[in-house]
Amino acid sequence: MPLDLTIPTQFRGILSTITLLDVVDILIVAFILYRVYVMLEDTRAITLAKGILVLLGVTVVASYFELHVISWLLQKSVTLLFVALPIVFQPELRRTLEHLGQGRFFRAGGLVDEEEAQSTIREIRSAVKILSANKIGALLVIERDMGLNDISATGIQIDGLITSDFLMNVFIPNTPLHDGAAVIRGKRLIAAGCLLPLTENRSLSTELGTRHRAAIGLSEQCDALVVVVSEETGTISIAENGRIHRHLDADQLTHILTPAFAYSSRPSILELVRSWRKK
Repeated sequence: MPLDLTIPTQFRGILSTITLLDVVDILIVAFILYRVYVMLEDTRAITLAKGILVLLGVTVVASYFELHVISWLLQKSVTLLFVALPIVFQPELRRTLEHLGQGRFFRAGGLVDEEEAQSTIREIRSAVKILSANKIGALLVIERDMGLNDISATGIQIDGLITSDFLMNVFIPNTPLHDGAAVIRGKRLIAAGCLLPLTENRSLSTELGTRHRAAIGLSEQCDALVVVVSEETGTISIAENGRIHRHLDADQLTHILTPAFAYSSRPSILELVRSWRKK
């Protein structure tokens, strides 16, 4: 019975020390953790993060039950792990810093409005469908939150409004831009003939050629969506988060592309701050 009376008293004591700033502090930390989770979700890094949490949990349990040898081994492993984290999570850390540098870490909106997004998706779908039917190889990189200026700098700068005819002309065989990748930002094609990093994944099927391996390689390093049209078979594929989805039809392509051009009317936190400062 005394225990039942003590717990509410302690709880009330803790609540009495919490101020409004503490609540704001907790909410900010919670939001940042949520944004980090969203960035890691559906990537290989989320599996590593879960493994780290399990290791930390086992360390706490071993310490509680005074398993000294296991605790010592786990503590040393955790120390080494924190040294290895910057190496293991290098792509994710780079992505986070890119988001912060571009002011997109807190952003929920897209690059174009809803009407422009639907129009752009229709043009891309039309071009990819014709390229696939004629077995013309193509590599389309759709920029999302993470900027791709370093990739576009390796090709020819264009900055043209996206139409199906324009995209098809870029990938006409035996032209200078045919073998490279085209980079799309919002409703504009900003560069073509760009070079992409090849994946080092040795478990991929031997059926995948250089275009597919380049698409996977870039998707491993950033959040871009990469559309591939096979020159040999005309197969449509999409690479995302280091994985490739093959043998897509036009409807499936539209379904996957739509979130990449998702529009939100809600302004970012940084935009709200800027507008408040101007008042």
